[in-house]
Amino acid sequence: MTVNDSAFVRACRGQDVPHTPVWFMRQAGRSLPEYRKIREGVGMLESCRRPDLVTEITLQPVRRHNVDAAILFSDIVVPIAAAGIDLDIVAGTGPVVAEPIRTAGDLERLRPLTADDVSFVAESVRLLVGELGATPLIGFAGAPFTLASYLIEGGPSRTYTKTKAMMYGDPQLWHALLSRLAQITSVFLRTQIDAGVSAVQLFDSWAGALSEADYREFVLPHSARVLGGLADAGVPRIHFGVGTSILLGAMGEAGADVVGVDWRTPLDQATTLIGPERSVQGNLDPAVLFATWDVVEREARRVLAEGRRTPGHVFNLGHGVLPDTNPDMLTRLVELVHSVSAR
Repeated sequence: MTVNDSAFVRACRGQDVPHTPVWFMRQAGRSLPEYRKIREGVGMLESCRRPDLVTEITLQPVRRHNVDAAILFSDIVVPIAAAGIDLDIVAGTGPVVAEPIRTAGDLERLRPLTADDVSFVAESVRLLVGELGATPLIGFAGAPFTLASYLIEGGPSRTYTKTKAMMYGDPQLWHALLSRLAQITSVFLRTQIDAGVSAVQLFDSWAGALSEADYREFVLPHSARVLGGLADAGVPRIHFGVGTSILLGAMGEAGADVVGVDWRTPLDQATTLIGPERSVQGNLDPAVLFATWDVVEREARRVLAEGRRTPGHVFNLGHGVLPDTNPDMLTRLVELVHSVSAR
């Protein structure tokens, strides 16, 4: 069997599958004791730049949980750091940018990305493809809007005040910044595809902070440039954001083959918004995994039932695995999805 025959790739393409495939956003990470051990004393950015570590960390959840796909261990800010931005990923905080981008002059510090700038990512992908065999590897990148929010705010934000101030107050600079980020993201994803990933996911994690009108005017053209530019790559393209119920249709229009849905919107309702030509991914609430098993099983069966009414379904959480999640619960969940959905 090849990766194109896998349940994951077939579900992304809306084809018949032997069972509903399942993987988890942030499946490689802090919920696993083996991850915490291997990361001791190694900074996040350094971890992402070491192919030996990337390979081992990416493989850990595949070994432990028997998920249907691996996702490359990396971070959405890796390419913008490679493009010249001074930043660090601070434990307990997230990406922190030393000098935020607020003016046209600041934009000059963000240079175009080349594949050579992220050659360590290509090497990681090549090593992983050799290890994974018929198990698909998902590559990923941050979408222009979400990357812009970090660059403008200087770090994580709850209100995106500075981001929206630029968007509304200086649209020329805004579109120049997002155009540069679209180029960076496109090169980052194309590098992963050329090295052998089987699918890519574009994370627009914070797009839910926008109205649909603002999304369509200020964000959609740039995400569409990224996703549309990969139309010839021959791999499924997944598009995901949080709190994006009102944006699901527009996010599908950006060029996705699969739209990720957070836990707020039932999958069958999401399909009505997205359209019948796209598969869906999701969408168990990550917090459900802290409940008793009978609750987890009930909710997982509900998600699977809703997923059966969609063109194609990849089971996932509605966002990433929370750090304190019991990994045994994830293993049991994979077994349940596989058994309940077996055709």
